[in-house]
Amino acid sequence: MRWLIRAFVAVVLLVVLLIGAVFLLPADKIADLAGDQIRKATGRELTLEGRLKPSIWPQIGVTTGAVSISNADWASDTPMLRAEALEIGLDLGALMGGDIVIRKIALTRPEILLEKGVDDRVNWQFGESTGTETGAGGAGGSAGGGVTLDIAQVTDASLTFVNHAAKTREHITGLNATMRLPAANGPLDLEFDGSVNGQPVKGAVHLARLSDQLNGAVAETRLSVDLGGSSLRFDGQAGLSPVQANGAFQADLGDLPALMAALNQPAPAHSKFTQGLSAKGDLAYGADGRIGLNGANIRFGPNALAGNATISLDGPRPRLVGQFASGTLDLRTGSSSGDGGGGAGGKGGGGWSNAPIDVSALGALDAELGLSADSLLLDGATMGPTRLTATLTDRRLVLDLHQMAAYEGQITGNFVINGRGGLSVGGDLSLAGIAMRPALNELADYDRLSARADMRVNFLGSGPSMAAIMSGLSGSGNLDLGEGEFRGLDLLAIFLQKAEGAQDGARTIFHDVKATFAIKNGILRNDDLSLTSDRFTALGEGQVNLGKQTMDYRLVPQTLLGGEGGKALKIPLRIVGPWAKPSLRLDLDAVIDARKDKAKEELTQKAAEKLGVQTQEGESLEDAAKRKLEEKAKKKLEKLFQ
Repeated sequence: MRWLIRAFVAVVLLVVLLIGAVFLLPADKIADLAGDQIRKATGRELTLEGRLKPSIWPQIGVTTGAVSISNADWASDTPMLRAEALEIGLDLGALMGGDIVIRKIALTRPEILLEKGVDDRVNWQFGESTGTETGAGGAGGSAGGGVTLDIAQVTDASLTFVNHAAKTREHITGLNATMRLPAANGPLDLEFDGSVNGQPVKGAVHLARLSDQLNGAVAETRLSVDLGGSSLRFDGQAGLSPVQANGAFQADLGDLPALMAALNQPAPAHSKFTQGLSAKGDLAYGADGRIGLNGANIRFGPNALAGNATISLDGPRPRLVGQFASGTLDLRTGSSSGDGGGGAGGKGGGGWSNAPIDVSALGALDAELGLSADSLLLDGATMGPTRLTATLTDRRLVLDLHQMAAYEGQITGNFVINGRGGLSVGGDLSLAGIAMRPALNELADYDRLSARADMRVNFLGSGPSMAAIMSGLSGSGNLDLGEGEFRGLDLLAIFLQKAEGAQDGARTIFHDVKATFAIKNGILRNDDLSLTSDRFTALGEGQVNLGKQTMDYRLVPQTLLGGEGGKALKIPLRIVGPWAKPSLRLDLDAVIDARKDKAKEELTQKAAEKLGVQTQEGESLEDAAKRKLEEKAKKKLEKLFQ
């Protein structure tokens, strides 16, 4: 909108110069003299085609045929302004008194081309001025002495803005505008409507003191724009040379996809944004190109944020810096399973989603934001008081978690979403005192483990979908569970061969569980799990396929029959199947191997007893037999030589 206001003022002043050049001149000399005046003031060429028709009723004036004003020498060959006709009417009485009172200016079907070069030059900068605002201000100063305008009308205009640096092109078509300037120094009132890239636009501008505002002063300014189902309002003080503003600001983006279409930008995929975004606060814009928004209130969907922010526009992307606070922040997408839009998809064993994850919105701006929230709602997870810093740099978002209350514990660390050249995610997180039953119940629909957990995990994954990321995940970590219980499984009852050992009401109480793990290609492996309880211990090893959501784990409980010093009894168990509903069974392979080893040991012992051989540590029965034979032979030889 900033470039549109500047350019409109420049075009209006260009028309005012044209008016000053053509009035009070004979019709046959108007074209040449008007062209000379425009050339001296702007460096541009004026072309008037067709017959010039002076008029004296109902007001003195002139009507031209086609009119055009050339473009800047560095810009394209297309004229900057071209119209089918120009009609100008003056107040004869004021003219005789030395003032120019313009009763009417009417441009028919004008085509306006605004261009910004790769070096930031703009084609609406005229003459020798060094900046857009200076050029406009100079023209305004020369035209401001006694020039007034009852009404200026533009009918069925088209405006094209080409940004050669950004390689973008924006169109406004069907533009109708009416402008009034009843006094030389304002106020100026402008109303317009049309279509921007296929979306309807309507607006109004009020400048209390136009000439002063063009020459560095600030004055009362009101702006309202409705575009594609969204609205923008400003009411405060503003100047045009240089552009500066300070006042109340309000934006209601009721139809964000339509607004993004008008701006040639992709709409964000997140459902909470498509429900509408609104913002209001005190806006300040200075010559340094920075926009400040103080006392801001921002709403999107059911969420409300309050805080202060600054936006800088002098880099390759807008940069947003701010601090915001919220009550409950609801970031749920509503698609946590299946292929419905890139959600988690892990709960209930439905499989990870294969839907592409759209992170294109990360390229819209850079940001450094502090956020605090009373609670945070995510797909499949509910967090308590949260305090974090979000840093977004060239499509790479880093979330530093300073505090995140979760399931009666805390989560700290960092989480990274990288949208440069594809999508990757990573993190280094520490979990302390997490209540496992509510956590696993919400995240994986599993409620049979009750314990407090401390955990450290680092991970990295990449891919276009959640399924691809989980199938290629890598990382490592450790787990430490405090005192708790497994429900639906009583290992001690299983040892004692009781039927109730695997019933729903059964439970295994333990003192602690410790384990470390490594993740490679989406498979988590562990070989050092240890569990301790009053009457037994257990060791475990195996793997969890994170991509396929399956597990194959071996648990070997060991109990002492008869208490301390009694005989150890080991019963190897195997946990296999989908993690949402795994099956528990006796590990027959391990049992058979153990029985084979035991039978071999018993046979060896019986053979040793029969042979009268006693094996030494690390010695086989065969070696023991050979040793015994050698000892007997040696004794017999010794007797022969005695």
